[in-house]
Amino acid sequence: MTPAQQNLVCYLEKLPNCIVAFSGGVDSAVVAKAARVALGERALAVTGVSASLASGELEIARKVAASIGIRHETVETDELADSNYLQNQPQRCWHCKTELYGQLRQLGEQLGFFAIANGTNTDDLRDFRPGLTAAEEWGVLSPLVACGIDKQGVRELAQLWDLEVWDKPASPCLSSRVVYGLEITPERLQRIDQAESFLKELGFHSVRVRCHHDELARLEVSPEEISRLASQPERDQIASRLRELGFRYVTIDLEGFRSGSFQQLVPVEELLSRQPPEG
Repeated sequence: MTPAQQNLVCYLEKLPNCIVAFSGGVDSAVVAKAARVALGERALAVTGVSASLASGELEIARKVAASIGIRHETVETDELADSNYLQNQPQRCWHCKTELYGQLRQLGEQLGFFAIANGTNTDDLRDFRPGLTAAEEWGVLSPLVACGIDKQGVRELAQLWDLEVWDKPASPCLSSRVVYGLEITPERLQRIDQAESFLKELGFHSVRVRCHHDELARLEVSPEEISRLASQPERDQIASRLRELGFRYVTIDLEGFRSGSFQQLVPVEELLSRQPPEG
């Protein structure tokens, strides 16, 4: 193993056992792989399932867990029952992660698992991520952060371990596509999910369908795919399909795909509250 692999495995070897909060994305897959190497059967991957999980993500998580050889379970999370979550303020992710980690802690108590680990990497610390506060409050470990591993390092580890998701685009919950202040509803999440699925069926790789007020859909794809998105016949096909789904307006974001674009709308005071300390 490389030094980075050894450091991560050694960190996890110190735990009696571990539940990995497992989305099936590259970050949590690397942590799950390291946990399987370090702990064997004392490692468990758990995926939270709710209306905010995009289509196909659970199937990917199951497939990746099977390839790693780690035991995989699911828990039903009910963040949509929380009125604070539905209000969709900038702290929404805190409510979501609080629900998830609470469910994982409860499962751990039932199964005799004492540690919980997530896939947070060092680059995440520089973003506005209220869910990090929830992790601290629930005592959730971040092995990648502890070992000083950033996103590029995560992908390198995933390649070394031959994980098929090494180049998988980030796929946060569907609620992250809804502009702050616009209520989260199952219907909106389903509409977004169906719209993104349609774009992927057309061959677009990195996709976001951002939902704004008045049911305006702002489409983000990789910069090299924007010209195709704006050309015929795709343009008319996409506009027609999204109107069928209930969007009143369909627009193209000329800046292209980027994670967390709604962070531009977060008040400066809240962004500063999540910045890592100097030094």
